[in-house]
Amino acid sequence: MTAQPAELDQPRDLVGIGIGPFNLSLAALADGVHGGLDATFYDQNPAFHWHPGLLIDGAALQVPFLADLVTLADPASPWTFLNYLKARDRLFPFYFAERFHIQRAEYDAYCRWVSRQLPGLRFGHQVDAVRWNPERALFEVDFTQLGTDGEAAALGRAHTRNVALGIGTEPYIPDPLKPLVAAPAAPVIHAADYLEHRERLLAAGHITVIGSGQSGAEIFLDLLRARPKGAEKIHWLARTEAFAPMEYSKLGLEQFTPDYTRYFHALSQQVRDDLVPRQWQLHKGIDADTLAAIHDELYRRTLHGGWPDAVLTPGVSVRTAGRVAVTKVELHLEHAQQGARSRLTTDAVVLATGYRERSLDRILAGLDPYMRRDNAERPRIDEHHRIMLDDGVTGSVYVQNAERHTHGVGAPDLGLAAWRSATILNHLTGKEPYPLPRRTAFTSFGLDGRNQTRSLPEPRGLVPLTEVR
Repeated sequence: MTAQPAELDQPRDLVGIGIGPFNLSLAALADGVHGGLDATFYDQNPAFHWHPGLLIDGAALQVPFLADLVTLADPASPWTFLNYLKARDRLFPFYFAERFHIQRAEYDAYCRWVSRQLPGLRFGHQVDAVRWNPERALFEVDFTQLGTDGEAAALGRAHTRNVALGIGTEPYIPDPLKPLVAAPAAPVIHAADYLEHRERLLAAGHITVIGSGQSGAEIFLDLLRARPKGAEKIHWLARTEAFAPMEYSKLGLEQFTPDYTRYFHALSQQVRDDLVPRQWQLHKGIDADTLAAIHDELYRRTLHGGWPDAVLTPGVSVRTAGRVAVTKVELHLEHAQQGARSRLTTDAVVLATGYRERSLDRILAGLDPYMRRDNAERPRIDEHHRIMLDDGVTGSVYVQNAERHTHGVGAPDLGLAAWRSATILNHLTGKEPYPLPRRTAFTSFGLDGRNQTRSLPEPRGLVPLTEVR
């Protein structure tokens, strides 16, 4: 392994860590900043790929195609989804398809098209540490360049005035289910790896899907369609009280607007922490069309008599789990409403148990002495999506999809990607390369209008409570 020379005389304006959709959005908009912005983005993967294990045939995004990398900040950008279609000579077919929600696989293909053409993207580079150099007033970013085999090939260091973290999320496995993953005799896989193991799962005698969200529903539907009528042998278990639809009303969706994000950020830490779990149906429910497709498929299998051998049970939690008879899994279940317990023996398990934000502690260990934290030891993040550091640090560390505790349920939503990227670039440049709308929702999320910009008029007819006589 060789050492690359430190780039001491070439400080960047911005170094991005991670190249998922959010930092790819930032890179695409940075490419359009007038006068140029020296930005480099690193990712340890060899190329861009977005949730490859969940690119199930027919699975659609839950946001409209306008929620691409750039459109909601700069619809004239060359990196829009519509320009991707034009470049691929597919604009007219898309026009006649009349699809507002595109397939996941198409979104992945669009992002890969952007990633192959944008300058400044460095795949196969694993960032190891970030430090602040007070003498040079710059961040030091240490990285390892990986070879084609994934092994370390060279060490390097970049210096930058600002950093943008977009390291994403990682699959989450609840504690009672972790013992299953350790032994590979029977297939127990997280939904993130579903397509890689699909054929092995279909070969199993009995399959159990655990999880009440969109991924669990799509996997259950895909398995159901692939199993023979009358011999489906699938269980679908969920902790939620029902297989609930996602909140998709127009006013409900306004909780994914910049107006709501500003309102949420202004709340106290305790109120924010209490609020987020209660909003689960905004992002953990199931698309109504997917629920309808599942019911249609089950109904179709009753047309000539009999019922499909599929069991759908909400309100169930897994207390413990283990392996029996080497190739089987035993799940110990509890139904909260009934107060009943049971056992389920199965041949394969799909854990559609969601994702959690990756911890920033390892990569930002060198900045820990400068970092301000809340009462739960999480980084404080300001309205510009910037980690709050001591005043002695003159550069900024921005975060993408690591700020749900400060910015709400919209943090992982693709629909806010372009707006957040534009917000970061406006702050970073000290200018306004991307003018943003002053108001984005019909809903006023508070009594004093603080979620809107100051130039907007106060909502009429509302009198502050302190003035009531």
